[in-house]
Amino acid sequence: MSKRILFQFDSDPQPSSFDAVVAIDSDVDHLISHGNVQPTTVEPLVHGTMFTRGGQNLKNTAIFIGGSDVAIAENLLRCVTETFFGPVRVSVMMDANGCNTTAAAAVVAASRHVTLAGSKAIVLGGTGPVGQRVARLLVQEGATVSLTSRSLSRATAACEQICAQIAAKTETSPDTCLKHLVPAMQSEGDAFDALIEDVQIVVACGAAGVQLASNEALTKAPALQVAIDLNAVPPAGLQGIGAMDKAKPLGESSSAVGYGPIGVGGLKMKTHQAAVRSLFERNDAVLNAEEIFALAKQVDTK
Repeated sequence: MSKRILFQFDSDPQPSSFDAVVAIDSDVDHLISHGNVQPTTVEPLVHGTMFTRGGQNLKNTAIFIGGSDVAIAENLLRCVTETFFGPVRVSVMMDANGCNTTAAAAVVAASRHVTLAGSKAIVLGGTGPVGQRVARLLVQEGATVSLTSRSLSRATAACEQICAQIAAKTETSPDTCLKHLVPAMQSEGDAFDALIEDVQIVVACGAAGVQLASNEALTKAPALQVAIDLNAVPPAGLQGIGAMDKAKPLGESSSAVGYGPIGVGGLKMKTHQAAVRSLFERNDAVLNAEEIFALAKQVDTK
């Protein structure tokens, strides 16, 4: 039987050591890492993965696309898949900066406490790669989502982009999607209280070290059931939620529970490993946000 070979394509000068360790812990026999991979240079690397094995052995070669720049990684994923033709292809996964595995784990964690279909959620600091994916997955699961930014125009652009992505994959029109994905200004005080008054789910995806909501605001939100903070750099994005918290009650005056980044991180790591392992089950898998979310749901039931 052929050895399992994973090619790591990273747009940064030095390939991620984090992604390398996860790959090795996911039973990869050989990891071949390439740094500074760009859309203009990726084609010959892909050809090397495609033309060296044939038939059933093709499934024993796979590609992982990483790096700190998610936009470049998305472009790399497009270039990689466009290089394939017919059955001559290998499986590929994109998880630059942990965007897909982190978002998937956060949404699955929320689903432990709230039925997503018909729920109301807010994604704070939602214009970044993780925030956009959290919002996208929640909307596709039937939630109505407010996506916040300190710039309403940025929030609006992010919502339009997410709905265009959903429309490209489903029969949902962008206009229909935008009825369930609403841009909002990041606010404080009474304005913020009003923003989360009827929300069951809060997910903070803002910049590192920026507090987006006070503990007081969270604990007095009457409908809130789960609050998830994905910021690992002090101060917490959601005040009062510790990095290690996992379904920890927010306080005596609230029925809601909180998750910190490490509290979500266990499922994120299991999902990452499961996704890498799944690449070698076939030679035509393409794992992006939705596919990794589906795996996270399976992992969470085990």
